[in-house]
This record gives sequence, structure tokens and C-alpha cells, in this order.
Amino acid sequence: MPDVFINYRTGDGDKCATTIERELSRRFGEERIFYASKSIGAGESFDRELLRNVRRSSLLLAVIGPTWVHCPQLHDEQDWVRREILEAFACGITVIPVLDGRDVERLREADLPAALSQLANRQSVRVDLRHNARADLARVGDALATLVPSLEAADRDAVQPPPEPSSTSNSTGEVNGPVVQAREFTGDVGTVVKGNQGAVHTGTGDIHHEPRHFSGDVGTYFEGGNQGGVHNRFGTSRRREDGNR
Repeated sequence: MPDVFINYRTGDGDKCATTIERELSRRFGEERIFYASKSIGAGESFDRELLRNVRRSSLLLAVIGPTWVHCPQLHDEQDWVRREILEAFACGITVIPVLDGRDVERLREADLPAALSQLANRQSVRVDLRHNARADLARVGDALATLVPSLEAADRDAVQPPPEPSSTSNSTGEVNGPVVQAREFTGDVGTVVKGNQGAVHTGTGDIHHEPRHFSGDVGTYFEGGNQGGVHNRFGTSRRREDGNR
């Protein structure tokens, strides 16, 4: 179901209408923008589809070209530009005049058929494709996103909010070698060991590497090869020959 119906007259503002349709379709999705030459399928009833989609839309953009006001068909009750606008008025749908170019003046009641006179009281927007296309098209899209919640939700150009300060997300691909987080750390951080040589102690208490360390009562301790007599400070030790008991 479309949210935006683009109303235009062939040969007077249709280039602007086509550009608007393409930009809005890109930004909000093609299914949300009704444009007759694109949206009415082969074999479908032209009359029925135009009025049905006006009624289903949230707003109508009436593209006003340089000769739009002075077109004789505007006074013809069977004119489709006129009928689409009047159908939107009858259904309480927002109608926004889009002025095509910098030379198109705002609408005045005196220049319009009586049935369309209220169009002059609607705030218009201007799209100048020659001098300010990007900014003007963005302004139209911003206005529509403000007016129609479903467009705001579908807006592909909307600025995403920054993540919450407390949230953290880390990810790595395939890693060979150390990985270091180069930003701030919050909370407890475990032990990091890189390129160690020798013993590593990551618990509590003392660490001793050389010489040997003992706690409590210890008897005589020998390490490595022993040739000849050994003397400790509590007495003497003599090497006994084999056979002497």
C-alpha cells in the first residue's frame, strides 16, 4: 500500500515528478510511492487504480510546473490532475504543492478554479533540479518522514543512534599471535602473558626460581653429582671404605 501519491501533469512538471519518485523510492521503498506510469500494471483499470490509490495514501504531492496554473484542463471536471487532488481533499488526505524550479510562484486563490482554491492555502515546498536538487529532494524526504510514521520507520537515510555507553562489543576474525584491546578497560582484567622465558607465576604468594627454597624443617639435601666427602655444619662426615661397618 502506498504512503505517497505523486500527482503531476504530463508535459508540465513531469521531469520533476519522475526525479522525486526515484529519490523517494530509493529512500523509503518503491512500494510506498505511487507513480501512475510505474505503479499501474498492464491490463489494470487506469481510472479505478488512480482513485483507489489516492484514497489509500497518507499524502499527495501535487507537482506544480511553470504552466500548471494556466492549463485549460484544470477547469475540466474530467481532468485527472484535478480529480486526484479533489479526491484527496474529500478523503482528508494531506496535499502538498511542490513548486518545480525557482521561477514557479506560489499558488494564489485568484488563479485557481474555485474547487481547487484551498490548494493555495497549503504550505508548499520547492524542488529546483537545476541549482539545488540534492538539498531540495532531501528536504522533501525529511518532511514526509516527519508527517508519516511508516515512512520514518522505513527511512534508509535516517541517522542511527550511537550505542549505549555501557554496551561493549568485540569481535575478531582468524587470529595468529597476540590480540590486544587498544581502548579503555572497564572492570576486572585478567593476567596477560606474552613471550615469557622461564617460570611464570600468576597466583598469590612468593615465587622462587634460583636457588632452591624450602619452608619448614628440612634434612640434608644433595643435588647433582657428589664426589668425595660432604661436610655440614652440625658435624663431620667421613667417607667410609667398602667393608668398614
